[in-house]
Amino acid sequence: MGFTPDTTLIQHVDALLDGQRPLPIVAAGDPVLRRPTAPYEGQLGDERLHRLILAMRESLHAAPGVGLAAPQVGIALRLAVIEDPAPVTDEVREARGRVPLPFRVLVNPVYEGVGDTRAAFFEGCLSVPGWQAVVARHARVRLRGQDERGKAFDEEFAGWPARIVQHETDHLDGTLYLDIAETRSLSSTQDVLERWSQPTPEVAAGELGFTLPGARRA
Repeated sequence: MGFTPDTTLIQHVDALLDGQRPLPIVAAGDPVLRRPTAPYEGQLGDERLHRLILAMRESLHAAPGVGLAAPQVGIALRLAVIEDPAPVTDEVREARGRVPLPFRVLVNPVYEGVGDTRAAFFEGCLSVPGWQAVVARHARVRLRGQDERGKAFDEEFAGWPARIVQHETDHLDGTLYLDIAETRSLSSTQDVLERWSQPTPEVAAGELGFTLPGARRA
């Protein structure tokens, strides 16, 4: 990628990298989470970008989470990291399509749905700690972008990996999962663990009064 210096951005990133570790995660309410990010066009240079990616991965593991977008650490660039070891039971893996997703960097990602099938599951966010809600998302997506070396990719993702890339790419457009969630499903993380930990949210839909994709109200 060509290097276009941005002094203000570079100073901001340097201050972040020289500060607290793991990087502090920005919580909902901060405007940086609500503004579309700038495309990454080499503004940081290779070495600084590499350091930022390593710091974001460290923060992702510490949280812990399965994805982290640059705005979540206060950087308004179209950049995210994802990784999911998928430590779930076979029953959950089958129901949710949650399979291991190796670490990778998404630069300037954009997605589009493939087909009409949507899947709804409880979803959380590191920037909205303590809460989860059911979100209906494309079951399969086409994701285009570049990796950290500037190499273009054009791939399809399905199941839980598709959910992860949609969630993180939405962050880069200023969208939080709560914007598209079933609001009646909003539950504390403790309630999700104690009441709604079934492989699918069908029980929660019946008890909390919301409709899943393809279902009809009685």
